[in-house]
Amino acid sequence: MLMKRDDILRNLPVRVGRALAHYWKMRATQRNKQKLAGKADQGLRSAVTGGAHMDAFIDLFMELIVATGIPTQCVHRSKNVELPGFFRPTKEWDLLVIRENTLLVAIEAKSQVGPSFGNNFNNRTEEAMGSALDLWTAYREHAYSASPQPFLGYFFMLEDCDASNNPVKVREPHFKVFPEFVGASYRRRYELFCRKLVLERHYTASAFITSTVGDGSKGVFATPAEDLSIDRFARTLVGHLAAFV
Repeated sequence: MLMKRDDILRNLPVRVGRALAHYWKMRATQRNKQKLAGKADQGLRSAVTGGAHMDAFIDLFMELIVATGIPTQCVHRSKNVELPGFFRPTKEWDLLVIRENTLLVAIEAKSQVGPSFGNNFNNRTEEAMGSALDLWTAYREHAYSASPQPFLGYFFMLEDCDASNNPVKVREPHFKVFPEFVGASYRRRYELFCRKLVLERHYTASAFITSTVGDGSKGVFATPAEDLSIDRFARTLVGHLAAFV
């Protein structure tokens, strides 16, 4: 039996906690499989390349979308998730909603864990900005037929640890960086990044949560900023879809 939309929204913290516990479980499973295969030298890369560890979050978004009245067959994940791009032929999204040849929703769900945050931070931010630029430019060029402006969502989970919370130095050999980045940890940098994605209208909504390895496996997470809460993200998504139901 499908849950009602309001029930999902009311129980959202619990549901996100379950998805988070699944995330850490899948991550541990992937790491163990790697060790058994004799590839332990790759470190924690298996948790990044495995992909399936974000499935429970996508499941939650999909259930919420269907609960708003969107038919299940209009929601795509795992397959048929390619959209035309402008700077590249196609881009695979984590979840799409396409109804009557109309693009309604595109969502990307990403995460990062330690111990290395530097290069991965740059890769994650460049990827998210590039995907948005590609989609909106293709949208301008009518790649998605006569679709109204779609909901573009970005969800991010960061490991809460010393390496993500410690202040990070910035190099300024020629010009000063913006003051909010001076001494900012990677946790703070991700918060700023997710917020600016929405402020600059690259994404319709963005959600940012953090969790430790120990508490995260129990479903415990933190919301560093209320404007980037999963609740606001979900309600913005529901509000967008209301016009098409």
